[in-house]
Amino acid sequence: MENCESLGIELILHEQDRPAPSCPHGPTLLFEKACVGGAKGRRFYACSACRDRKDCNFFQWEDEKVSEARLLAREQENKSKMPTFTHKEYCARLKKFTSLMLHEKMFCVECELLLLPEERLAHSSHRLSEVTSVQLRRPSALLPPLENKKSNAQYLFTDRSAHFLLETLLRLGFTKVLCVGTPRLHELIMLRNFETKEKPMKSLLLDIDIRYAQFYGQREFCHYNMFNHHLFGAKASRDVLQGFLCESEGERLVMVADPPFGGLVKPLANSFSLLSQAWEAQHSNGGSVSEMPMIWIFPYFFEPRIVECLPSLKMLDYQVDYENHPLYKHGKSGRKQSPVRLFTNICPKDLVLPKEEGYRFCSLCQRYVWSLNKHCSKCNVCPSKDGREWKHCSICEKCVKPSWKHCGSCSRCTLPDHPCGSKTDQGCFNCGSLAHKRNSCPQRERTKFGKKGKTGKKMGAVVKANAIRKSGAERKAKKAVPKLQGPAVLLQSLRMPMCWPVMVAVLGAVLGACLPALAPGCDVSRNHICGARVQGDIMIGLMLPSHDSVQNLNRTSPERYQCSK
Repeated sequence: MENCESLGIELILHEQDRPAPSCPHGPTLLFEKACVGGAKGRRFYACSACRDRKDCNFFQWEDEKVSEARLLAREQENKSKMPTFTHKEYCARLKKFTSLMLHEKMFCVECELLLLPEERLAHSSHRLSEVTSVQLRRPSALLPPLENKKSNAQYLFTDRSAHFLLETLLRLGFTKVLCVGTPRLHELIMLRNFETKEKPMKSLLLDIDIRYAQFYGQREFCHYNMFNHHLFGAKASRDVLQGFLCESEGERLVMVADPPFGGLVKPLANSFSLLSQAWEAQHSNGGSVSEMPMIWIFPYFFEPRIVECLPSLKMLDYQVDYENHPLYKHGKSGRKQSPVRLFTNICPKDLVLPKEEGYRFCSLCQRYVWSLNKHCSKCNVCPSKDGREWKHCSICEKCVKPSWKHCGSCSRCTLPDHPCGSKTDQGCFNCGSLAHKRNSCPQRERTKFGKKGKTGKKMGAVVKANAIRKSGAERKAKKAVPKLQGPAVLLQSLRMPMCWPVMVAVLGAVLGACLPALAPGCDVSRNHICGARVQGDIMIGLMLPSHDSVQNLNRTSPERYQCSK
């Protein structure tokens, strides 16, 4: 592919030409490298749930031809990473577990599994703990949270935030809650139904954490990936979800989602839109219908991206805090507050925020705001996003953070110790305009895809005639070539015609005879002549081991020495 200065990776949605390949986390997402000047970057598929290749190493170029053997190996790998039990089997196990005596109810802390009596012997060397009836109804307190920041980071609401959400939903008259990645709210609803005689509230948990399947029935939990809108339970889970989205007389449904903060906003917004469309399809009846009520919990600094994807969402000042996160805590002042907010399409004035926690109602904005979020008469809005009192800049004609000052050289408000002249808005890399970004470029559709062939199908990205495509393995191998040091001098690359392979063998034999005198105990009979990449003429590199490497060799295995490639 053509060489280009990469500006990052962009997600490509709504490509229906062919189905995306799958990894253990469901269908993968299609990405494209963004380049300066609108040049076409090569597209590739990668895992939707994991940002780190160590967690899921799936990678495939869009135009790559995958062999049958590789497809078979990929299918086997996906099967090997499937859960030990199906959800139906988990439900049968739970029924047996609840019928056991209290002293027989054991939980394997290492395997994170509810144990049946016949399984206890196999887990005898593991750390086990007894399970009470209360713990069985609060699995989020029994299961250790998943805290991998690049895949399934799992932070749980504090009781303050969970009870506020539940009380708010009850006050607004909602009777069904679709909990997307909110296990703490789901279990609080289930506890309320068990402990009180009030009208029960229905709840369905959609979560990628399969561990919760052993605590809830098939109508209470679905194994779900919110980044690609994939239900792992296939038709059974789809039927459960469709049935839950359907509202009978007197029922009102709301979705509450708490995605991992490291996830991309675009695929999340796409999945939530698909859920909303499925809800709308159940209630349209040929006429117009409003969108599904939704609460998206995310940090405030993602507001521009969220509003760009879902314009109907408005950010509230309520600070959501988490019990297992050291920073996302509710505070009284300054940066000690949690940056996590509620984004919702519900009317802001209907969401009453607690006055005892420092919130007040702004009659001009018609919404509840934080006590330090003062209304600006010039901007006609309560401008603060981070909980601090912002100030108005008459030159910029907008409110800014209290720590910012106006810089005459940069013609903007910023931190006092900023480097003057630095650009904050680079504009569009596709057409060069400063009025918009590349994502919203009007010329982008003309340059995004390649030409169509005679069949009318897209041919993909245009490739230069003399372009050399390097695979990921080639680039890794090039980086892995060891640097030469000390006596390990590379006899500089000898350019030889293809008809001189005999001289290569002669040089190898000479070095094989001389090297033992330089590095005693080193066997040079194999793997000591490293050839460089062959193009036209042979580029020969003959590498001698350094003194340090020979010493390490003698400490481990004096009879073998392999040159890394």
